[in-house]
Amino acid sequence: MLQTAIDRAAARGQSAITMVDGTTPLAVFAVADAVRDESREAVQRLHEQQVEVIMMTGDAHAVANAVATDLGIDTVFAEVLPDQKASKVKEVQQQGKRVAMVGDGVNDAPALVTADVGIAIGAGTDVAVEAGDVVLVRNDPRDVPRIIALSKATYRKMIQNLWWAAGYNVFAIPLAAGVLAPWGIVLPAAMGAVLMSLSTVIVAINAQLLRRARI
Repeated sequence: MLQTAIDRAAARGQSAITMVDGTTPLAVFAVADAVRDESREAVQRLHEQQVEVIMMTGDAHAVANAVATDLGIDTVFAEVLPDQKASKVKEVQQQGKRVAMVGDGVNDAPALVTADVGIAIGAGTDVAVEAGDVVLVRNDPRDVPRIIALSKATYRKMIQNLWWAAGYNVFAIPLAAGVLAPWGIVLPAAMGAVLMSLSTVIVAINAQLLRRARI
């Protein structure tokens, strides 16, 4: 009877605590952390960004799988000991994947350092914060997909600005050098200076548009 209750609690992602009198079991209490709505939204947004979500926990397989099913997590590493977290990160990296590790505890520090990008929770331990490449000020998992969206938007702006800056030079320098002089087309030095200044202005304005990026 008690074992059935324990198994039922594990299947629901709950931890079972047994009350005993000496060697006689009297009752089973099922307890569980409530899954935050923010976590569900974070996983959904990561999937929209085509990011695989992996949960690594020291909890039992039954509990971890129940939570993963509820949140829609792709892969679960359960019953992972603290000293095994870094090796699990390496295991994923050996599959040719880039890993962003999110953690907040002392035991997460080695994995944060091992990952391609370590994301530490600002409310976590000092060791984890020091080990992370990025530190989240808020204790909100939705900031993880926001980081990814911001990094992609920043990279796009860098490429755009590179083309804007290089495009002006590719066009203006040959003209200023007199490549088309035989055909009567010469770029005056003053006009070259104006184009260079205009290039700087356009790049600066384009960079400011990053504020409108949807993250």
